[in-house]
Amino acid sequence: MANVLKHLPELEGMELGYIQGILKNMDDEQANLFAQVYRARRKDSQMILILTLLGFFGFAGLHRFILGQIGLGILYLFTIGLCFIGTIVDLVNYKSLAYEYNMKVAHETLSLMSNGFDVVFPKKNTDTNE
Repeated sequence: MANVLKHLPELEGMELGYIQGILKNMDDEQANLFAQVYRARRKDSQMILILTLLGFFGFAGLHRFILGQIGLGILYLFTIGLCFIGTIVDLVNYKSLAYEYNMKVAHETLSLMSNGFDVVFPKKNTDTNE
């Protein structure tokens, strides 16, 4: 069982608990690989907060572009954050926006690893006949 704080010490709150559940069945080598890929792709909630605040200064929707929600990013950009109401709502919910995105990234990383495990971690042959 891999220790999540050893591999991803920057996690906190609900994200920490969720990733801990993912890493519980991995050995240290697998957890280290997961941590490297996940760390490179996850978004920090503080960055989402800063990008959301920029919406009040004419750059509405940048946080939606970063989260991969291109359609909402364009809508926020052209409507000035839906007349600032959408930006205010996102300002209140910035942690949940980051959490939802990071959970999607965790699932994609886990899927990527499970599809590529045979290449990275070849199965050991347990046959004694060879």
